[in-house]
Amino acid sequence: MRIRFLLPMLALVAGLGTAVATPAAADPGPVAAGKVSVADACYSWGRTLSEGASGEDVRQLQIRVAGYPGYGGVLALDGQFGAGTKAAVTRFQQAYGLAADGIAGPATFSKLYALQDDDCTPINFTYAELNRCNSDWSGGNVPPATAKANALVSMWKLQAMRHAMGDRPIDVNGGFRSVACNNAVGGATNSRHLYGDAVDLGAGSQGFCGLAKQARNHGFAEILGPGYPGHNDHTHVAHRSTRFWSASSCGI
Repeated sequence: MRIRFLLPMLALVAGLGTAVATPAAADPGPVAAGKVSVADACYSWGRTLSEGASGEDVRQLQIRVAGYPGYGGVLALDGQFGAGTKAAVTRFQQAYGLAADGIAGPATFSKLYALQDDDCTPINFTYAELNRCNSDWSGGNVPPATAKANALVSMWKLQAMRHAMGDRPIDVNGGFRSVACNNAVGGATNSRHLYGDAVDLGAGSQGFCGLAKQARNHGFAEILGPGYPGHNDHTHVAHRSTRFWSASSCGI
């Protein structure tokens, strides 16, 4: 069960002792580590993060805002808080009605805590959805831990995409495949499913083309859909080193 201790948002008016609430959506300037008083069962940030910061806490933030790089963009998960990370944090803040200053402070972290389950997956997606092949993520083209980590990033991108589409459920038909699972379904020998970062989506209420078009804004370098051979019955999103989008029936 997730445990959180929310920051007090009250300041005393000098000489009066009257409690005044600061705006709930505001992320103030840099805050000392000791004042970021939060505990979360998945991951807790201990300091405010802004441009120029670096470290594992920055990389953890980048994973969770990976779905906000802007049209055609892909956010690097390098632990360096640069201009791209600031822009992604700003878009995340805008999406959830927070003060959009590109600084990740208590309000931003509180929203991230609310969006993640105890295993660090976003609240609307699960590891089980992204791996219907085996229980341990083995047998692909990368080590099991890498495949699972790649799937986690894809889930956070899908969470951003879901929110942008009115928080309507996104149907996940499959994700990671071992070589054996990939061969069994006739997958391409170089399929991104073998790396754990590919997800096949059902039409749901959004439609295949709606999903394919929206995915362009959420960090997916590979988008395949109706009009691309073998993809008239699903939309495929994945990561790759270069962009490849093809869904001609959708104008992509």
